[in-house]
Amino acid sequence: MLFDLLERLSSLTRAWFRQHPLLADLQPIQLSALVYLARCNRYSNTPLAVTDYLGLTKGTVSQSLKALEAKGLIAKTQNPQDKRSVHLELSEQARSLVAAVTPPAFLADAALRMGTQAVELEWLLSDLLRNVQRNEDVPSFGLCNSCFYHQTVNGQPFCGLTQEPLAAHEVELICWEHQFPLSPEELE
Repeated sequence: MLFDLLERLSSLTRAWFRQHPLLADLQPIQLSALVYLARCNRYSNTPLAVTDYLGLTKGTVSQSLKALEAKGLIAKTQNPQDKRSVHLELSEQARSLVAAVTPPAFLADAALRMGTQAVELEWLLSDLLRNVQRNEDVPSFGLCNSCFYHQTVNGQPFCGLTQEPLAAHEVELICWEHQFPLSPEELE
């Protein structure tokens, strides 16, 4: 039953995106890549991270990123520390597009009608996702502020993995390096 519900909501979302006039020139994978890039942090905006997040092949993602670059929706910049890797930056047009179509209006409207139950549902679905991520061999791609490495140093957010300070807004972004904090059972 849970699978059926999640699959139906996914189908409705895909149909809504296909019919949206702002998205007529985008393939679903291209939109998924833009949505991810709009929500990820500076450590996670690489082609490999997009590939891992979407769970697709490198070739498929590479072709989609090339198409997005040709449309002026993303730009590649060389990593100053590692000249072999690139970071993907959204254009202002892409940021505006993602903001205009996410979350899908039908879903946002339904959540408003649900009131406080929508908050509870979001928590339950987050818990379901964490359960899957903890117990299956999949990267968590969680928010920085929920990460094992997230710290506060001198009152400021700090990444214990990269040993770098973080801007306040970065703690709400998706990170490819995310690790869940140890559970009480793991601490014993």
